[in-house]
Amino acid sequence: MKNISLERSKKLFQQAQKVMPGGVNSPVRAFTSVGGTPVFIRKAKGAILTDEDGNEYLDYFNSWGPMILGHAYPPMVAAVRERIEDSSSFGAPTELEIEMAELVCEMVPGMDMVRMVNSGTEACMSAIRLARGYTGKDKIVKFAGNYHGHGDTFLIKAGSGALTLGLPNSPGVTSGTAQNTLLANFNDLASVREIVAANRGEIAALIVEPVAGNMGCIPPQEGFLQGLRDICTAEGILLIFDEVMTGFRLAPGGAQERFGITADLVCMGKIIGGGMPVGAYGGKREIMSQVAPTGPVYQAGTLSGNPIAMISGLTQLKALKKDPAIYDRLEQKTERLHEGMDALLRKSGLPYQINRIGSMISLHFCPDPVVDYESAAQGNNDYFPHFFQQMLNHGVFLPPSAFETWFLSDALTDAHIAQTLEAVAASLETMD
Repeated sequence: MKNISLERSKKLFQQAQKVMPGGVNSPVRAFTSVGGTPVFIRKAKGAILTDEDGNEYLDYFNSWGPMILGHAYPPMVAAVRERIEDSSSFGAPTELEIEMAELVCEMVPGMDMVRMVNSGTEACMSAIRLARGYTGKDKIVKFAGNYHGHGDTFLIKAGSGALTLGLPNSPGVTSGTAQNTLLANFNDLASVREIVAANRGEIAALIVEPVAGNMGCIPPQEGFLQGLRDICTAEGILLIFDEVMTGFRLAPGGAQERFGITADLVCMGKIIGGGMPVGAYGGKREIMSQVAPTGPVYQAGTLSGNPIAMISGLTQLKALKKDPAIYDRLEQKTERLHEGMDALLRKSGLPYQINRIGSMISLHFCPDPVVDYESAAQGNNDYFPHFFQQMLNHGVFLPPSAFETWFLSDALTDAHIAQTLEAVAASLETMD
């Protein structure tokens, strides 16, 4: 087994815990579910991360998705350097915002208008408020295991059955908030129909990750998304796609383009900022016109449409639009990774499932197909932490959780894929 030195990361983590909860600014970074020392990153270029101890890793989480072209993409670096000379923020309108909005509306199906915000969480929170304001209804439907940020509305877990009112999943979330969030099971249209029937005329919106990315990668089963579209249309419920992960990653037009389903509202983030803090929500003109200042649904943000985030995101989106072959390359690389891991895992005798779509992939150490939260939870066992640490020691940085999707970037080469598979083989030799 290869052993990497993390002395600098260990010292930084000890220092960080004195001034930040858990020593991190986002929980999964603390390595709680995989053990060991959180790795503190100093820099990245292309597909390679370099930590504070000088160790290098192949990157398979890519800042949780947005670095689709790789880290420090040269045209993006150049554009940001040039733009920041004019100041990092104005708090006033810029031409860049118009250019970004026009490009997003051009690329995303059904997008007439868009509002820029500062994170995926903010985009989802705002879309739900807009849906409630537009429909005059209070309740929403979400799916167990789908993550839409840390807004109170979304931090709800299921009770004893599909129709049970949600219970707060975090202290600070009130029972009143929980009562308006109804939980269905992903890839289970019957659970949605039951909830809608029991709450007819009271549901403002149904929000879904069209490809679940926060319980591993779980694609929608055949007919699931179309079934949601049909139910929402028939019942006067707004269909919201949370495309923070899938937007511009599965196709230039995201999951809507990939699956041929048009949502009423779409939430985006990550990729549209090229790694900068940014998000957006948008959709039909009739609905978006209800947002202030043209409508009564209030939402604001001093840094929304920040010029540095806009130029970063614009540079990336223009590159994706100009070279759609990127998506074919990403799919082929992900397929090679999938096939290589599948062959190695078959020989290992370990229980496993591999889920993949586009450039999203995940490995689950369980024997049964992973199609929803309950089946994904079976893979949250001792296998994954051991595998994660072994892969890290062999220079491959995976997302530090059994419930996260791996993301590939266009900067990954065939040689990198081969290197990854060598690490998988070495890691599996230590497992039984």
